[in-house]
Amino acid sequence: MAELKPAYLIHGDDHGAIAERRAGLRALVEAEGGGGGNVELLDGEAASPAGVARALAAMTLSMAGSSRVILVEDVERWRDADVEKDLLPAIAAIAPETTLALFAREDARAKAPAALAKAVRGAGGQVVSQMNVKPRELAPWVAEQAARLGLALDRGAAQMLVDVVGERQQRLLRELEKLALLLGGGDGDGTATGKGAAALRRVEPEEILASASHSAESQVWSLADALVAGDARQATFAYMRLRGQGERLSGLSYLMAQRLRDGLMIALRLAAGESPAAAGRGLRIHPWAAQRLAAALAGADSGRLRAGLVELAELELLSRGGAAVVARRPGELRAAAALQEDTLALRAIEAMTG
Repeated sequence: MAELKPAYLIHGDDHGAIAERRAGLRALVEAEGGGGGNVELLDGEAASPAGVARALAAMTLSMAGSSRVILVEDVERWRDADVEKDLLPAIAAIAPETTLALFAREDARAKAPAALAKAVRGAGGQVVSQMNVKPRELAPWVAEQAARLGLALDRGAAQMLVDVVGERQQRLLRELEKLALLLGGGDGDGTATGKGAAALRRVEPEEILASASHSAESQVWSLADALVAGDARQATFAYMRLRGQGERLSGLSYLMAQRLRDGLMIALRLAAGESPAAAGRGLRIHPWAAQRLAAALAGADSGRLRAGLVELAELELLSRGGAAVVARRPGELRAAAALQEDTLALRAIEAMTG
């Protein structure tokens, strides 16, 4: 087994990456097999600074000569005062066969104690920060990760992948790995084959869409595009598939309304005489996607798109209860509020595409 440091503090707001590191460390220790990699997971009272100190002090004959890894989660809830009082001496005197791995899933209100990071470094350990990339920095980050896998994504292609897959870094990495396998971009170990950028496999927008076509975000846009195009059959199938995957109606209605608003704006610009290339400028969607939307909307009825936005607004109202407003509306709307939300959604899809 690779030599482990005495202590680790893995912290940050990228909770997916933190979970992967925890799973990787545990798998590494357990892979020792019969030789004796011992993993302990502390929880409850045992996962407090005082509980961890007691665990570090405890030794058993069965552990003699074997590695011992203690995993502790939720340390972002700890207080500096408790760490300094109860845990610092134990970390400083950690046994040679023992590794302490601390995991902090941080957010705006909860952070790993500063004293803990100082103690881990003082014991010869490692502090690893796993932070989410800011949305405006995601496209360059995607291009950089793609290059490590042997793929060349220009800024536009990288942004398209973000638009299609979403902003979760772990999902973006999985999509890049899938692209590398499908397109033969790398040699399978996370490095590009060949020498320099010339050896990278260029990825086209169509290939990104084809690869990511089964992601939930991509299917949402397929649903929204079917509504914009007035394709009732495709919209119904897309909606039922997404609901079968556990997607919530509130999230779907928000994204559908966003795409309908974009479609309405493009349709109005086309009606005013703008070219398809110009009609999508300034919208918060990828230019390539905007051009596809403009092509689909050539000659479209902007009145239908406006009516679709009204249908979506009523769907959201009804699916969220909306009792106070419904009570002031005609009897038909009041009766509709009692229907199951999938029935309401399918009725809205029929109205939007009719």
